Amino acid sequence: MSDGSEGSAFDEGYVIPIAGLLSFMFALMAGLTAQRALSGDPADVAVTVGFALVAVLALRIRMKAVAAQSAGDDGNASEE
Repeated sequence: MSDGSEGSAFDEGYVIPIAGLLSFMFALMAGLTAQRALSGDPADVAVTVGFALVAVLALRIRMKAVAAQSAGDDGNASEE
C-alpha cells in the first residue's frame, strides 16, 4: 500500500503508541504467568517465555518507529 512517495511505513502516528501498549501488555502477562511457570509444569515456562519474547519484539518495533519518525523529522527540517 504505497502512494508512490518514498516515505517509511512508520510515518503514521499510531504505530508508536500501539506498539508501546502491546509491549506493556505482553510484559505484564509474562509477569503474571511467571509464578506458575516457576512452580508448575515445565511446559508453563514456554508461555511465560513466549509472552516475554513478544514484549521484546513489540518494544523493538516501537524503537524502530521512533527512530524512523525522528529521522523523518530531521529530513523535513533540512529540506526547508
